[in-house]
Amino acid sequence: MLYLGIDPGYGRMGYGLIKQTPKAGKPEFIDAGVVETASNLPIGERLEIIEKKTAELLKKKKIFACAVEEVFFKKNLTTGVKLLQARGVIILTLHKKNIPLIEISPTSMKKMITGYGAADKRQMQKMIARILGLSSMPKPDDAADALGLAICSWLRTKNNRLK
Repeated sequence: MLYLGIDPGYGRMGYGLIKQTPKAGKPEFIDAGVVETASNLPIGERLEIIEKKTAELLKKKKIFACAVEEVFFKKNLTTGVKLLQARGVIILTLHKKNIPLIEISPTSMKKMITGYGAADKRQMQKMIARILGLSSMPKPDDAADALGLAICSWLRTKNNRLK
């Protein structure tokens, strides 16, 4: 079974794809990367790129479930609104493809991966690499975060908890 994680973004969306291995206790790395939209494009075109690229990710293989990070913003309302619009496009695309959605807060992801809800980026990346048997984390950080979300998707479904 394949599990997808998406770190939503308006300018850059991270994605991570893992699969359950025959050995019941360990996921395996498949792919990770980012989808970028050019800042000079109109908002409609940028959202369309996010929708098309998300749909392409879902076509590649049969995705069992997808975790999308919940969004929290405190400072820049304009950036936050654009991020929420991108997240909405991602969620709608998942819905249209009948892919179960798992929403995960950053704190929940940190706790699931490291056991500590306030873990820093370095701690998170070390644990993600360890879980997936990687010698180093994929770059940029958005792709690494998406892999963490994919692992959370796998853990939640493994424990029959899609919510």
